[in-house]
Amino acid sequence: MRLMRLGEAGAERPAVEHDGTIYDLSPLTTDIDGSFLASNGVAAAREALVQRRLQPVAAPHEKRVGAPVARPSAVVCIGQNYAAHAAETGSPPPSAPIVFFKHPNTVVGPHDTVLIPPGATRVDWEVELAVVIGKRARYLDSAAESADYIAGYTVSNDVSERDYQIVDSGGQWSKGKCCETFNPLGPYLVPADEVPDPQSLRLWSSVNGQARQDSCTSDMIFSVAETVWHLSQYLVLEPGDIINTGTPQGVALSGRFPYLSDGDVMRIGIERLGEQAQQLAAAGR
Repeated sequence: MRLMRLGEAGAERPAVEHDGTIYDLSPLTTDIDGSFLASNGVAAAREALVQRRLQPVAAPHEKRVGAPVARPSAVVCIGQNYAAHAAETGSPPPSAPIVFFKHPNTVVGPHDTVLIPPGATRVDWEVELAVVIGKRARYLDSAAESADYIAGYTVSNDVSERDYQIVDSGGQWSKGKCCETFNPLGPYLVPADEVPDPQSLRLWSSVNGQARQDSCTSDMIFSVAETVWHLSQYLVLEPGDIINTGTPQGVALSGRFPYLSDGDVMRIGIERLGEQAQQLAAAGR
């Protein structure tokens, strides 16, 4: 079972894919958001499928795919969380998670156009495992508790502008992360209980058909469980919040590849969670 949202931006409808068929979730909820997740919506969707109470969506493949979670109140990101990626940037592995934020309005659908800011020359791709919070998490006692607070996982592209992030940053990375369209998300929200081990997922990216990243979440410095526990010590995670857990080696910042330009196509994917693709275009003012 995989949750998703279909329709034009701002008018998406909730859906669920199961055994190759996409069903309308509207009888259960108006949207897939924090309220739905906090009220055991994943279990309700699964029960509705078992009881055959849902109708197939008409011509689903003709519809735009939206981000699988609506209106997250926060997008929290972890930097340099893969050992090989930290090495390619010339930095030692961090001793504690590096935390930064993306504005929630950066979240767009998995196949939406990504816009290059006026004058930007160092736009970069970053395939990431995204964690979706299912219930409020605050001051967890240990990482062992984290699984109880995770609704599921999805694919995230933490698009970055490196000059904004590093040169213009003022010491904090978010300037390079918050441009419009800089967080394609989806296509699916896969429930946590259908991902046996989030630390053994292959993830990859390509640009214009040429391979860029190819790694495994086992290379994470701080695991998903450690990350959720750590964040809960400093902020309250709300249902529907997104955590981008870091990217592996193979980005343009490494110096091995050119940065993105108008017309380029990024493709990224994660084992079990699906794939996404975006074309880049220059943003108007």
